Amino acid sequence: MQILLVEDDQPLAQGLKAALGRQHYSVNHVDTGRACLHVVETEPPDIIILDIGLPDMSGLKVLESIRSRSPGLPVLLLTARDTLHDKVTGLDSGADDYLAKPFEMSELLARLRVLERRLGSVKSTQITIGPVVLDNSNQSVTCRGEPEELTRREYMLLKALMENAGRVMTRNTLETKLYSWGEEICSNTVEVHVHHLRKKLGTDFIRTVRGVGYKVNTT
Repeated sequence: MQILLVEDDQPLAQGLKAALGRQHYSVNHVDTGRACLHVVETEPPDIIILDIGLPDMSGLKVLESIRSRSPGLPVLLLTARDTLHDKVTGLDSGADDYLAKPFEMSELLARLRVLERRLGSVKSTQITIGPVVLDNSNQSVTCRGEPEELTRREYMLLKALMENAGRVMTRNTLETKLYSWGEEICSNTVEVHVHHLRKKLGTDFIRTVRGVGYKVNTT
């Protein structure tokens, strides 16, 4: 799950990146509204955490622009203002959720899980391909009716492949799903995750397309 964090408070942003990274989220950070809109246009994330008080433009204006381009992109607003009017204004502007500063990390994680489940239910609650069933509602995977224990990155890699079944996903594309900008990535990281998934799901479920990437067949 790739998150775009839009926050100009650098210590807060770095703390959030570190905390979310420990939960195996892929987090990219920008500190202006214009940079946020550029990323949405060129490399859309799965979820945006958006501070209202940005130095170049109002976060609500940013949200308005996001909604005109990507109506279904989940956005969680962060703000130091905690009045009912501010909350209603944020939600009426198109935010999916609203969190007032200061907040506990556990609450932010809980709200992100809700957005993940909602995002999954929009695409499809379950994806079934052959013997493998991936359930977006509770982020579980079964193979031949038996539950499989996956790491978060294994789950996200499998989800990306199954959502794009029949299409070849390049290694670079898969890496962007799993890691943040500038994060050190070993040259064979994706291969290692694929190897572990094959041990759990069967060697033939994920196919290697030599020199290009990986794919899951539709049947």
